[in-house]
Amino acid sequence: MFARDARIEGFDPELAQAIANETRRQEDHVELIASENYASPRVLEAQGSVLTNKYAEGYPGKRYYGGCEYVDVAEQLAIDRCKQLFDADYANVQPHSGSQANQAVYFALLQPGDTILGMSLAHGGHLTHGAKVNASGKLFNAVQYGVDENGFIDYAEVERMANEHKPKMLIAGFSAYSQIIDWARMRAIADAVGAIFFVDMAHIAGLVAAGVYPSPLPHAHVVTSTTHKTLRGPRGGIIVAKRPASQPAPEPVRDAKKGAKDTDAFEDMLKKLQ
Repeated sequence: MFARDARIEGFDPELAQAIANETRRQEDHVELIASENYASPRVLEAQGSVLTNKYAEGYPGKRYYGGCEYVDVAEQLAIDRCKQLFDADYANVQPHSGSQANQAVYFALLQPGDTILGMSLAHGGHLTHGAKVNASGKLFNAVQYGVDENGFIDYAEVERMANEHKPKMLIAGFSAYSQIIDWARMRAIADAVGAIFFVDMAHIAGLVAAGVYPSPLPHAHVVTSTTHKTLRGPRGGIIVAKRPASQPAPEPVRDAKKGAKDTDAFEDMLKKLQ
């Protein structure tokens, strides 16, 4: 057994110094990167809990390992609180990141070579929305929309491109866009061509939870987010839906991109979703 009062300083002073320096940097400087996190002491405490020791592949009540009864409780609480926070009917809290959550959605609802229509990286979109340097731009036929000369999404152009390319999925969400997206209009564009409407709300999830940015859930078939950034939780991802998508199958989340879940992150998510 390990001594409970053992500190990093006694084993690896160089690492301890790097952590101390980073703590000072975060505490003494103004952070202007909008997507950076500032986790609470409760989250930091949970990140170092004994849950990090446990393999918990599978889902609550359906694990591939024994001894998961307490992890099951933690994950189910995270699921229930996530659903309550975003008024969702479905929630998966297992992705290790927002990018992984996005890939799980793609693998569940698309086939390689399907056409997707997403926001251009150069116009404020995200790498995982079809950029050629990302797997989403390599596995799928990615078509990109952008913003007009005033910096607004050109919905008429999105509609024109949707009618021309007939995408299997229309993607909304961004990394660098300062306006409010018209979710209803995007859904109407998707419906007109029979596309799945997928929203990545990673950069605005905290604002959505607080009710100061319109929620995409009433309009999108499926929504993903990170759990850090404006939610200020641990690094991770979630998949939520207001109503079942055509194939919401959660299995690809486990099988396609990951094995064991970072079980300590469940506890962190609970603290942030309370």
